[in-house]
Amino acid sequence: MKPMKQKHFTKIILAAILFISFHYTANSQVLISLLLGDKLNSEKLKFGLDGGVNWSNITNLDPSKYKAHFNLGFYFDFLLKENTKWYLHTGVLVKSTMGPKGLNPYTIGNAELDSLFVGGKMSRKISYFNVPILVRYQFKNMLYIEAGPNLGLRYKAFDIFTADVEDKEDLSYTLDVEDQYTRIDAGVMAGVGFQVLKGTGYNFGMRYYYGLTEVLKENTGDPQRNSAFYLYFSMPVGAGEKAKAKAEAKKLEKEAKKAEKEQK
Repeated sequence: MKPMKQKHFTKIILAAILFISFHYTANSQVLISLLLGDKLNSEKLKFGLDGGVNWSNITNLDPSKYKAHFNLGFYFDFLLKENTKWYLHTGVLVKSTMGPKGLNPYTIGNAELDSLFVGGKMSRKISYFNVPILVRYQFKNMLYIEAGPNLGLRYKAFDIFTADVEDKEDLSYTLDVEDQYTRIDAGVMAGVGFQVLKGTGYNFGMRYYYGLTEVLKENTGDPQRNSAFYLYFSMPVGAGEKAKAKAEAKKLEKEAKKAEKEQK
């Protein structure tokens, strides 16, 4: 149970969480850069950071509302065949949370706590490592569409009870419910996006995910499945400039050899 009167700390806490998540992802990016070197962000392989906001809910929960969560990770785009616009998009969202808000609190077996949250609200936060495996087709106008499976590995889950005492939702209690939820989540994802610049440019777009697996371990009612809308932005990082310079040097070398042959 935590009084939430120190609201001026909210921005600091949020900034710290985002910094830690970015630091974790950045370390992964450095390792990948060392392993792949100049192959990063070429015509055949694109790599970068992927993040944004998702609005998530769980089916067959009444009442419930879509809740906004931040997500952050890294991605790869592999060209499937030369001289085509077909790519395989994958990667890992290392910070990816799902779950709704607006749920009615339930009793937890503690009379004092149960009485405090009568008439309050509850939100659910289930954190996953999410791995999308999407086939992407990019049109000439840089618009693209994509679809495929998404696999999630759950690593923590919490129910957050809130109530109004003096201010709105200034009383909260967080309950660990990790053992109640399945470890693996799987479903289908589809989306549309736009590449801002040619080559290894920035991308932004929207995706929709619908889970096909039950998220609650001992559910005797209608199936509960994750669903989420994603608004994302992806930024290429790594050895892109170095790879581009190398490709340009190779092109100039080829042209020089060709000119030399023509002179002979």
